[in-house]
Amino acid sequence: MRVIGVMVLVAGVVASCASASGPQRSQLHLRVFASGLDSPVYVTAPRSEPGKLYVVEQPGLIRVLVNGRLRAKPFLDIRSMVKSGGEQGLLSMAFHPQYKRNHRFFVYFNDRSGDVRVYEFRSNGTVGVRRTAKPLLRVPHREFDNHDGGQLQFGPDGRLYAGTGDGGSGGDPHNHAQNLGSHLGKLLRLNVNRSGAKWQIAGYGLRNPWRYSWDPATRDLYIGDVGQDSWEEVDVRTPAQQAFLNNYGWRVWEGRSRYTSGQRTNPRGRLVFPIVVYSHHLGCSITGGYVYRGRSVPAARGRYFYGDYCSGRIWSLRAVHGKLQNDRLEPFRVSSLSSWGEDASGELYAVSLEGRIYKLSP
Repeated sequence: MRVIGVMVLVAGVVASCASASGPQRSQLHLRVFASGLDSPVYVTAPRSEPGKLYVVEQPGLIRVLVNGRLRAKPFLDIRSMVKSGGEQGLLSMAFHPQYKRNHRFFVYFNDRSGDVRVYEFRSNGTVGVRRTAKPLLRVPHREFDNHDGGQLQFGPDGRLYAGTGDGGSGGDPHNHAQNLGSHLGKLLRLNVNRSGAKWQIAGYGLRNPWRYSWDPATRDLYIGDVGQDSWEEVDVRTPAQQAFLNNYGWRVWEGRSRYTSGQRTNPRGRLVFPIVVYSHHLGCSITGGYVYRGRSVPAARGRYFYGDYCSGRIWSLRAVHGKLQNDRLEPFRVSSLSSWGEDASGELYAVSLEGRIYKLSP
């Protein structure tokens, strides 16, 4: 996510059934699901709680929507622990796959010094219990206040994944992303079910992975990585490709174009080029999303939705075995698109930093 002083304002939602570029006409739209939230940056829900949607607010609150209505009492309040503003704050959360039984959940935030932190908490089944806080990760991030990453997600392997940015400024001045000795610019994973487990590097060469996810049907990994001056990108890795250490190319490559002349990529692992790029004529900061596998919108099933924070444009693509089949611009926009998320049924939501949540509808 890139929060800038002057935003490109677009209509929150444009009526559906307008023509869209791409191989077929879109029959989709977004409807307002909730509003009045304080800088929401993520939504999610455990699979065991249909009808609920947990909203992560950047200042440090997690709110709960029950059948679309905001519950008065927050699920978690860690505002006193969080440095919020710009690209920093409470940025995401993830429920343990066995949350119904163990009540474990995890949050990603910047602490008061600006460092990237991942904490584990437990709930009592209704609200998070702050005294159960357990630190799992600390990545120093004090020199610059941008490129903080921010995604937490459990992978198909049951590990908890955390996506970190390259540490900030522009052009990755310290070459963190290509340095395997740094936890910046990385896709990290941890076995949270094994005592004493250490974080491992699953991928590197990332600039600022602003939202990644796995297709539950194919287990393909999709990453939206924010670009520098020219290109935004989507990367896709199949399960077979995820078995290897993947290098996504930054700061040597931006999208499919050379960024740093005279530098070679780290030879460890496999160099990855994006499945899709778009230029800064169309936006300035990608917001990666999800492959839709819900039941309410059959026309969207199997398509990966993503968009741009600055322009509000939204696209969807279909990939088979990691290869692009088609990519189209959808006929609606979301102003200040900060994230995407899913509920317990796999229905898809778009999040606006301006305080609104939208739901994908037929």
